[in-house]
Amino acid sequence: MPTLPAYDGTELAYHVVGDGPPVVCLPGGPMQALAYLGDLGGLSAHRQLILPDLRGTGESAVPHSADSYRCDRLVDDVEALREHLGLDRMDLLAHSAGTNLAVLYAARHPERVGRLALITPSATGLGIAVPGEARRETAQLRSEEPWFPTAFAALEAITSGKATDDSWQAIEPFFYGRWDDTARAHQAAKDGQKNEEAAAVFGAEGAFDPDATRAALARFGGPVLVLAGEFDLNSPPGPTVECATLFPDAAYVVQAGAGHFPWLDDPDRFVATTARFLGRQS
Repeated sequence: MPTLPAYDGTELAYHVVGDGPPVVCLPGGPMQALAYLGDLGGLSAHRQLILPDLRGTGESAVPHSADSYRCDRLVDDVEALREHLGLDRMDLLAHSAGTNLAVLYAARHPERVGRLALITPSATGLGIAVPGEARRETAQLRSEEPWFPTAFAALEAITSGKATDDSWQAIEPFFYGRWDDTARAHQAAKDGQKNEEAAAVFGAEGAFDPDATRAALARFGGPVLVLAGEFDLNSPPGPTVECATLFPDAAYVVQAGAGHFPWLDDPDRFVATTARFLGRQS
């Protein structure tokens, strides 16, 4: 497993999967180990995936200062990885909360990014919020599922500020296009992968300046893919389409039948979409 030193000496680990031109893949969570990404449904057959464990997660070391978990400060770790890989420019793919890190990196280092793929984006850093009503409307698309009544009651408790620990567990099926054995195993494997201390710092005060980031991205010249899942409760298509409007050259795709992890719900469709995009010349 290769490693590199960050600017403050923290040892950062990353995995390399597949062959072909590299694409750096940033995990979400926030601050969850990269393991949940797998090989992104087989995307590694088309591109070499560079999968970093962000500091304090997975096989990367815990830093001396917890303040370094803040999203804007993690940009320096992404830049250190690019330099370590010897890439003049790199393609970036990011999932969920990791899209905040990707857009901050693209805003700060636009000349270092070729293609930018934002998968089921969580766009707090862009000032894009998801209202409770949008989540409830998306959830209603699953009303024929046998688990729906319990899960929807839990969602209503969450969106009304009455959540319990059981509520969060009950809504887990909403994050997958199919609540089958594969989804259950994926959800169970995520337990223990997230650094909760780091997650609490990730979006702390000062981490994001949406107006400045939007202004910078309006000048970003590379091609961008924003991919949403039709059933994604975390990043519903309605609110997240705004992400695509912030870039001069962006494609917006909604993967039918997919939740928050589209490479699990329909690997062939996900890989076809992302591989086609990543094959574009920037």
